[in-house]
Amino acid sequence: MRILLVEDYAPLRKSTTQGLEEAGFAVDAAADGEEGLWYAKSNDYDVIILDLMLPAVDGLTILKRLREAGSRVHVLILTARDTVEDKVKGLNVGADDYLVKPFSFEELLARVRALVRRRYEAKNPMIRIGDLEIDTAARTTRRAGQLLDLTAREYALLEFLALRAGKLVSRTEIWEHVYDFHSSAQSNVVDVYIGYLRHKIEREGRPRLIHTRRGQGYVLEREA
Repeated sequence: MRILLVEDYAPLRKSTTQGLEEAGFAVDAAADGEEGLWYAKSNDYDVIILDLMLPAVDGLTILKRLREAGSRVHVLILTARDTVEDKVKGLNVGADDYLVKPFSFEELLARVRALVRRRYEAKNPMIRIGDLEIDTAARTTRRAGQLLDLTAREYALLEFLALRAGKLVSRTEIWEHVYDFHSSAQSNVVDVYIGYLRHKIEREGRPRLIHTRRGQGYVLEREA
């Protein structure tokens, strides 16, 4: 899943970006409001983490402009402003969640994951496709009860497919949400990781779950 972090305090921006990436998210980070607004308008993010007190353009203005433009991206305000009035103002402008600094990174991670599930209308953290079970809270995967050893990037790809189970997902969508906007979408990285996933979840003669639609992309679903 792809996250935009807009935070002007460099040490916090760096540590939060690192933590999110280690948790399997693809992250773009902006140091001021103008850069953050450009990123937000130019790309499709699963969640935006937004500070309020930013140079150039403040966070509430960014949020207002996104909502006025019709953006439905889920936004988590992350700020030192802790009064009830501040929280009410942020939520009324269009924020989906509000977290006050200082904060626990584990709480931030849990809130981001909840917003991702909300985007894909998956309130239950457990996703099941046949005998495949994906626990999006614990970030674990089992097939026929057996725990699978997936890398962070493999898990991120599987979770993205699972949140859209039964629907065609193009290579470009996978690239934009799981990998890197700034590299060529023609890379075979997506196909390589699909191969890694298939090897791990479809080995030992288990029924195929990841289906290729030639020239279009992939679908995660049980075979009919």
